[in-house]
Amino acid sequence: MDSEDDMHDAYDADSLDEDFYSGGTPMGSDDGDADYDFVDNESEDSEDITSHRQQQNYTILNISDIRQHQDEDISRVSTVLSISRVAACVLLRHYKWSVSKVHDEWFADEENVRKAVGLLEKPLEMPHTRELTCGICFESYPRVEMSAAACGHPFCGACWRGYIGTSVTDGPGCLMLRCPDPSCGAAVGEDMINMLTSNDDKEKYSRYLLRSYVEDNRKTKWCPAPGCEFAVEFVMGSGSYDVTCNCSYSFCWNCTEEAHRPVDCATVAKWILKNCAESENMNWILANSKPCPKCKRPIEKNQGCMHITCTPPCKFEFCWLCLGAWSEHGERTGGFYACNRYEAAKQEGAYDESERRREMAKNSLERYTHYYERWATNQSSRQKALADLHSMQVEKLEKLSDRQSQPESQLKFIIESWLQIVECRRVLKWTYAYGYYLPEHEHAKRQFFEYLQGEAEAGLERLHQCAEKELQVYLEAEAPMKDFNDFRTKLAGLTSVTRNYFENLVRALETGLKDVGPSSNQATCSKSSSSKNLVGGKGSKMGKVKVTGTSSRVAGRTTDDGNLWSCEHCTYANPRSLNVCQMCEKHR
Repeated sequence: MDSEDDMHDAYDADSLDEDFYSGGTPMGSDDGDADYDFVDNESEDSEDITSHRQQQNYTILNISDIRQHQDEDISRVSTVLSISRVAACVLLRHYKWSVSKVHDEWFADEENVRKAVGLLEKPLEMPHTRELTCGICFESYPRVEMSAAACGHPFCGACWRGYIGTSVTDGPGCLMLRCPDPSCGAAVGEDMINMLTSNDDKEKYSRYLLRSYVEDNRKTKWCPAPGCEFAVEFVMGSGSYDVTCNCSYSFCWNCTEEAHRPVDCATVAKWILKNCAESENMNWILANSKPCPKCKRPIEKNQGCMHITCTPPCKFEFCWLCLGAWSEHGERTGGFYACNRYEAAKQEGAYDESERRREMAKNSLERYTHYYERWATNQSSRQKALADLHSMQVEKLEKLSDRQSQPESQLKFIIESWLQIVECRRVLKWTYAYGYYLPEHEHAKRQFFEYLQGEAEAGLERLHQCAEKELQVYLEAEAPMKDFNDFRTKLAGLTSVTRNYFENLVRALETGLKDVGPSSNQATCSKSSSSKNLVGGKGSKMGKVKVTGTSSRVAGRTTDDGNLWSCEHCTYANPRSLNVCQMCEKHR
């Protein structure tokens, strides 16, 4: 963090207005002790940020792609080890489709590997006699009607079909099939499956083999969306775990839950478990009910006097306040709406422990409810935004194209804005789970976090309103409107600013707000610097805002054109004839 003088200077600057789009100055020290690497949209590093955003560390695979990858791996192992494709498939299946693992183990101890997977170095043939006895049904058959694995143990066609068919019906375990002879461990490969079984069993075996390439492979996973048949191949150790499938579902590669940045997988697991568990039910019961003194069943009192009668078969009558028998109460104890015994015992501390437990449960429940309701609200808002996005793509975009005489290719900025709204709703939703598990004693971080969260909500609402309500004017227009291009500029600018803010917000929360110290003064200074530079510049070294004549430098942006003025809040370059910013609608 900067020195106190720098902080006071920053507070004195007029540019540091409490607004989402403010272009405040970063207070990082000269040695690069960064706030959170917050990035200005006009900085030299913006291209790097954009390219990083567009880079994918995963590949979406359809069924044909999976089969092709599988065949390539089998061919590679077969070529390098000079073994058949069937044997290569058995090896890869045993080592969970890891080509490097197969190579390492094979060249380290080929004999041991062959023994482990059931591959004989020198295959044996069946005895050369006219008739052979089946090892399962013990019937004699001509040699041409018998079949054997590499071990040479002969079995008739009917027994092979029954043995393989039962294994295939039992599930993916058929991929590790061995010779039916109890004393033999020779592998039964796909070639024998195709030669000896029915078409249905062949299809099932092929499907199991294909699925095993995804499910047993550390590099690939199925998309968890219901009904989706795409798989994802992921490059490990390459940054974010967020994956977006071709079916449009976004999920976390690590835990396969829905995408949940900035919250880590462990926190998501705890949050989902808490939402499903009975713990909050017990908290509610403890906070809002009392047990019957006789049968101990919980009773909720929502109105009326203090005279409580338990339900049948108990029917015990008692005082709600002191839980004593009602037969001992009356006018002398305060009547129906008070209890002198309770007040006296409370003053003596008789109810301190139970009241403390009830108060703690109530506070815990209220806190959980606060975060859960907002988490669920943003989830609902995201679902509605997805529906609005679909409506825009299917219906409204064509209508807008007709009304404003614009080709649909020129209206992609609207789709981009809705996609950004959907993504921001997801991020905002998970910030409430983040806030719930933020330690209570870290007051500075909590204060800073709540400030950032509030700024994010305000900026997102501004973008949402522009994309929804302001766009409606142009959808309902009878003729092309002259200011549509101004609307385009405004919405595209809001989308860009909001995207940068949320991306940097995610990065800040993922690092645990590590630059926020324990003192309240540091939290306040961080709020005035780091948060305002969520739309600032990576590694940018800027001083206070200075405006001289027609050249102004605000948030790293210099405007030398005498016909333009740069907004101190969002850095947008406006015509000099205007006194209100076209982007954020703030006054000069």
